[in-house]
Amino acid sequence: MTTLAPRTDTLTRDALAVLQPGFQGTAAPDWLLRRVGEGLTSVGLFGRNIASPAQLAALTARLRAERDDVLVAIDEEGGDVTRLEVRHGSSFPGNLALGAVDDTALTRDVARELGRRLAECGVNLNWAPSADVNSNPGNPVIGVRSFGADPQLVARHTAAYVEGLQAAGVAACTKHFPGHGDTAVDSHHAMPRIDVDLDTLHARELVPFRAAIAAGSKSVMSAHILLPALDPARPATLSPQILTGLLREELGYDGLIITDGMEMQAISATYGIELGSVMAIAAGADAICVGGGLADDGTVLRLRDALVAAVRDGVLPEERLADAAARVRALAGWTRRSRGAWGAPGPGTASQEGTAPGTGTGIGLVAARRALRITRSIGFTPVTSAPYVAAFTPVANIAVGDETPWGVAAELARLLPGTTTGTYHSGNSTPEQVIGAAEGRRIVAVVRDVHRHPWMALALEALTAARPDTVVVEMGVPQAQPRGGLYIATHGAARVCGRAAAEVVAGV
Repeated sequence: MTTLAPRTDTLTRDALAVLQPGFQGTAAPDWLLRRVGEGLTSVGLFGRNIASPAQLAALTARLRAERDDVLVAIDEEGGDVTRLEVRHGSSFPGNLALGAVDDTALTRDVARELGRRLAECGVNLNWAPSADVNSNPGNPVIGVRSFGADPQLVARHTAAYVEGLQAAGVAACTKHFPGHGDTAVDSHHAMPRIDVDLDTLHARELVPFRAAIAAGSKSVMSAHILLPALDPARPATLSPQILTGLLREELGYDGLIITDGMEMQAISATYGIELGSVMAIAAGADAICVGGGLADDGTVLRLRDALVAAVRDGVLPEERLADAAARVRALAGWTRRSRGAWGAPGPGTASQEGTAPGTGTGIGLVAARRALRITRSIGFTPVTSAPYVAAFTPVANIAVGDETPWGVAAELARLLPGTTTGTYHSGNSTPEQVIGAAEGRRIVAVVRDVHRHPWMALALEALTAARPDTVVVEMGVPQAQPRGGLYIATHGAARVCGRAAAEVVAGV
């Protein structure tokens, strides 16, 4: 049964208002437009929904034909996590590269330009930036998505990113509160646990969130992580002590609180998305993010009706749901006013700049070049003829996804026509295989988080011992010892990071 109340009553509209669902396809389905008309205030976009800037602008215009102030959200961090440029890689380096440069003006400019492109396509809420302090270099899900391991550095760049993004009229969503950096488990798969005391939490994890709040971040996203020092029983997303006690009361945050995806296993496998959503709103969250995996009308109806039933059964106070819905609508109103200030885009008006590989030398490429850290061996010479690129490829985490290409092969092929590439995994990465495939050509080994993958470290050590002139490009967190005739740390795997590295390899 999915009709617990008339579509137009206040309770049902409030329940719809707090949902941020996704959908399939590149056009808004009829069911989604119908729910927007009934009170749904937010829609989440993923890579599957985007084919081009013009298509995206038309999609958002169609949504606004149903509701002028609809929040259109996206997970566009730049760098490794891109939805706007999911098919060929981002025009902007990610957080770790910006942190490596450590120029807050540059970070602000990058965020402003990214925000401009989102706003031009009609997107007005970005689930970014990641304010996590990557204190655990073995973290399987944060890594290059963090500005770094120093809380003060992360804080100043988080604030600059928020300011830049919101200067373009796009609301920032600082995540993953109260900090996902010291985890060894990906919350997409299970429940991470952080066993630190309150002093450590305040001196490390919370520092960037305080900075984001001071910078006026319009929203904050909760993490599905367990912090026993704050709440031994419930993860942050479901914890009144963390969302209301810490974030609202102690830190004084008055903006919108959004949950991370409720279909992630840390929540769905333990509580289920219906109970989890009710618990999240009761704990102090205002918006329920769902749709990365569950993207259909049935999911929206299940969550809507679970919230309505919880209010009717006395489990969820009606005023708490009403307050959450009011906060969603308040942010929607801010984005509408911001759009009016900047000028609303129309279908087909979105800029194409930066959407095709190799175009332009904008702020993203400037930042990527500045982020490189280069170690040359004595006597190294640039690669002047087509090399062989050996891409040592780990399994991508869900946040990054495996649909976005990465590496340097495409950019090297543009500079050195005839460049070829091979992909290597844990079972086929002996130096003999790579050297044989190279057939006498210079070898460029591309790796990602060598320190987290023992098979990759062994393969790279053996390869550089056999061919000391090998070029090594590390596109993850650069924790391992530099190797090879030329070692380049890009601090991320965005397309512009690959282009900046390829320019150095080819000596241009």
